[in-house]
Amino acid sequence: MKRPNDMRDDPCRPRHFRPQASAPVPPEGPAQDAIELSHTRLLIAGALFLLAFAVIGARLVEVAGFKTGDVHLARGHAAARMVITRANIVDRNGVLLATTLEVPSLFADPKLIADKRDTARKLAAILPELAESEIYARLNTDKSFVWLDRRLTPQQENAVNQLGIPGLRFQSEGKRVYPEGSLTAHAVGYVGIDDNGLAGIERSFDQELKRHTQPVQLSLDIRLQYILHRELERQFDEFKAIGAAGLIMNVRNGEVLALDSLPDFNPADPGSATPAELFNRVSLGTYEMGSVLKIFNTAMVLDDGVATMGTTFDATKPLQVGRFVIHDYEPKKRWLSLPEIFEYSSNIGSARMAAEAGADRQRAFLAKLDLLHPPAFELPEGTPLYPTPWRPINVMTIAFGHGISISPLQLAAGASAIVNGGVYYPPTIIKRPEDVPADGHRVVSATTSDEMRRLMRLVVEGGTGRLAAGSGYDIGGKTGTAEKDADGRYETHKLLSSFLGVFPIDQPQFLVLVMLDEPHGDAHTGGFATGGMVAAPAVKRIVMRMAPIVGIPPVDQNSPENRRSLMVGLPNPQGRKLAAN
Repeated sequence: MKRPNDMRDDPCRPRHFRPQASAPVPPEGPAQDAIELSHTRLLIAGALFLLAFAVIGARLVEVAGFKTGDVHLARGHAAARMVITRANIVDRNGVLLATTLEVPSLFADPKLIADKRDTARKLAAILPELAESEIYARLNTDKSFVWLDRRLTPQQENAVNQLGIPGLRFQSEGKRVYPEGSLTAHAVGYVGIDDNGLAGIERSFDQELKRHTQPVQLSLDIRLQYILHRELERQFDEFKAIGAAGLIMNVRNGEVLALDSLPDFNPADPGSATPAELFNRVSLGTYEMGSVLKIFNTAMVLDDGVATMGTTFDATKPLQVGRFVIHDYEPKKRWLSLPEIFEYSSNIGSARMAAEAGADRQRAFLAKLDLLHPPAFELPEGTPLYPTPWRPINVMTIAFGHGISISPLQLAAGASAIVNGGVYYPPTIIKRPEDVPADGHRVVSATTSDEMRRLMRLVVEGGTGRLAAGSGYDIGGKTGTAEKDADGRYETHKLLSSFLGVFPIDQPQFLVLVMLDEPHGDAHTGGFATGGMVAAPAVKRIVMRMAPIVGIPPVDQNSPENRRSLMVGLPNPQGRKLAAN
């Protein structure tokens, strides 16, 4: 008999045969207790390790300066800085007017700063806008997060890093910058420390600028803006005015191509500006504009058939209405035709014309031109002032621009409608789509518009706007010289002087308005500070500089064809005369 160990050598044994192992027997007694004890110890050791790592992690967070309450504060600030992004603002040709750059802001964990006084002293040398005492007050706290300064320059960031002080750190955030500086300050506006729009387009389009990545495109042309600014600044300085305003408008669709108000300010540092510098005189200011409003008075009587180009009015002597007396600046002391009243800017003749029209007709006509309420414009608008009730004396004074206050923007938009063929287009500082016609409504007939263009050319050729002539371009316009109202009394030496020019006057495309607040005449003007003296020359220079840019060639102003196209038919000497009121 073979032994069991020799079975592997048995040739009759199948090759797949394997001895069957016996099943393991679970330990019992002391062995089982030892195994369970080791499992328990392993679980306890693992829990201790996890607890140790949690404590270490919490300590690391604390060391980084973000303990419980402060971590939410810091994250809140960081989120605000990184989430708030603003789209660019550009001019009509894509020139950048406002954009956002990433800049460092400095914060600290005061608990990690050993010598707070020394740190404050060193930081004050780098951050001159902060006093050493102010920095120390911020550091002398038990908080783990405090802002020290926002939006540092690269040089300041490097200098702080060179200090090597633990606890000083930086957070990237956006800084709004304005490449054109004060040139477009009143149009573009500015933002606050938290990137919220506070003025201009930055304020009006605040939500759009925050939500969109596409730039907001203005109707401004930075080239024309520069020309307007320089010429307005020249008059402002030369005649020592307290303020000035100007704009250039496309009369065919209401787009504002340039807008300027003086004094101006740096939009990157609005906190250093005075209220006068921040005030936008073009859209927010309202003024008694004076004789330039005779554009509306004359268009009214022509369009409503109250008078014709051949009608004459009595201007032989001052017009007395109750206790009021209306004078002419340069009295002709005779009956004047309607073209002469406009050319010589006769207050007496204009008042008589308005009286013939009446209060109801005058008020309705001005309402059609959006002169009795703020227009729907993208910048803050001033509220017009007009009399209530609308008495006969008000009818007469409004005819020559006293007794009603409007903004220069309203004046420009209304005058554009008078000269462009008779259609009023709401003013806008946003570029209109080129393939979409502007919406407008008719205010005067095409015939009235043509007659008004001829009258405005007459003013420049031989009337109060003669200093706007000789440019090589056919400019038409109207002067305005208004005495300022001071507590119900007009002051003869405090003037608001303006000139509104339109060119080419035979087929108008552009309107240019220049206004000076309290200018002082000099030797060149013979001491006079009227609109014809201080504002008309500026409009002439603006037209000469901008015409080549907008593609308008000069003309031979003395050619027979040119003079014939702008000729004003002289009234019949036997024309109808209206009796004095």
